[in-house]
Amino acid sequence: MMSVNEARPNVPTDRGPSSVDDPEALRRIAERLVTEAAEYLNRLPRPWEDDLAADSAQSVSTKSSPTDVVTASDHAVETLIRQRVAELRPGDAVVGEEHGGTAGDARTLWVVDPIDGTVNFLYGMPWYAVSVAAVRDGASVAGAVIEPASGRLWSAAVGGGATCDGRRLRVSGASDVSLSLLGTGFSYSAERRVRQVRMVSGLLPRVRDVRRAGSAALDLCAVAAGWVDAYLEHGCNWWDWAAGALIAAEAGAVVRTPGPTGSVPPDDGLGADALFAATPGIADELSALAREHGAASV
Repeated sequence: MMSVNEARPNVPTDRGPSSVDDPEALRRIAERLVTEAAEYLNRLPRPWEDDLAADSAQSVSTKSSPTDVVTASDHAVETLIRQRVAELRPGDAVVGEEHGGTAGDARTLWVVDPIDGTVNFLYGMPWYAVSVAAVRDGASVAGAVIEPASGRLWSAAVGGGATCDGRRLRVSGASDVSLSLLGTGFSYSAERRVRQVRMVSGLLPRVRDVRRAGSAALDLCAVAAGWVDAYLEHGCNWWDWAAGALIAAEAGAVVRTPGPTGSVPPDDGLGADALFAATPGIADELSALAREHGAASV
C-alpha cells in the first residue's frame, strides 16, 4: 500500500479571492480534500479484483453487524484526509467514520466519510463516494462529495448554491407524488430492515418507483440534481449526510436531518433519526405518507 504522502493529484481551481474562513474558501478546501482522497483511493488495491481476492478477504472487517463492513481502504483514505486537514487547516478538528474524534475547542470541524457505500466498493459497484463537510456550531457550511469511479465532483457552500463539476444544480420540479421517484436505504440491523421494508411497501404503490443505490451521500446529491425527486432513510450517521444534505438544500430541496450527534430533532412524526430530502412540490405530501405508513416506528 502506498504512503499517503504519495497522493497529491491536481485539485479544483480556486474560484477567486475570499477569506480563508468563509464558506466558499472552506468549500474549495473540501473539494481539494475529496479530490486528493479519490485519486489516492483509485491507486489502492481493489477488493473486487480476482488476483487480489485472497488478500482483500483479510483487509475487510465488520462493525455493527456482519453486513456492516469496513475495508483497509476506508482507514487509509481517512488517514490521508486527516493528514491533509492538519496541513491545510492547522487547529481545525476532524470527526471521521472510522477514527472518531470530537470538535474540542476548534471553530471548524471537518466531518469525514472516507468511503460512503463501502459494500458497493467491496463488490466493485461504482456507486460509492468520499464525503467531507466543514461544520460550524453543529451546522454544515461547506461540503464536497466525489465519486471516485467517475470523478464526478459535487459541492456546496451555505448561501452559495450547489454544483456538480461546476454546473449549477437545481432539484426537480415534481409536483405529483404518484409520479415521483424515491430513493431510500436500509439498516445493517436485520430487525430494523423489517420495519423499513414495511414502510417502503406502503409507499411503493403511491409513488412512481423506489431506488436503493447504497450511498446516502450520493442519494442526496441525486436529489440535488433532480435525478430522484426525494430520499428518505432512517439510521444514517452524521458523516453519511453532513456534505450531501447541504448540497441538496443549496439546490433547493426541503431537507430534514437527524441531530448531528444523536440529539433528537423536533418531533415531526418521521422518527428521531430520519433523513429526508425532497423537491418542494412533493415534500409535505410525501412526508405525510411516510408518517401514515409508520416512519416514526422505523
